[in-house]
Amino acid sequence: MNSPHLVESRLDPKLAMMDEICAAGESWVKRVNKGQTFRIVDLEGNQAVDTLFFNADDALERYSATDTVCRQNALYLTTGSKLYSNFGNVMLTIIADSCGRHDTLGGACAAESNTVRYALEKYPMHSCRDNFLHALAHDPHCEQLGMSKRDLPSNINFFMNVPVTENGELEFVDGISAPGKYVEMQAEMDVLVLISNCPQLNNPCNAYNPTPIRLLIWD
Repeated sequence: MNSPHLVESRLDPKLAMMDEICAAGESWVKRVNKGQTFRIVDLEGNQAVDTLFFNADDALERYSATDTVCRQNALYLTTGSKLYSNFGNVMLTIIADSCGRHDTLGGACAAESNTVRYALEKYPMHSCRDNFLHALAHDPHCEQLGMSKRDLPSNINFFMNVPVTENGELEFVDGISAPGKYVEMQAEMDVLVLISNCPQLNNPCNAYNPTPIRLLIWD
């Protein structure tokens, strides 16, 4: 497992070519071109940001948790981590991180997992998988690439704290982020970013209180 590597960014938000807010519990889709820098800001602290990356021109190539973990022998993401695709290519590199550790294993909440983890009556609750599916069905970028639910791989959970126990089990616990913490990536290819700003109300990762995030892109 890798140790946190905190590095502050030198980029000025006032100079960003895109600066948007994604509301609590909502999805967000945007293209980030090769060479551009992309930042996710945890505005109020401990908000899980479920994130997927796709080749912006070919959705068959997408972020691979398996390649990312195995090639770097590291379960968590921090400054210097490279995000690999299922084709073995580097999609993005984390170049700044004020949080220090991001989850690669916890996956996205879904109606089924909410039922198994919590209670049968949680089945209808809004989930990250719902957000992903809604974006695939309605966002023009996703429609242009002909994407469907079969294109959803395992995602990154930025700012989420999922320790692995000595016997290999995952624990979903209080987050380690704080208001204003961010993670910043440089795109190594043209990528389509698909985010679910997690609506989870049952998990302590976001203190049972989903909050908005800020998203910036620099040329």
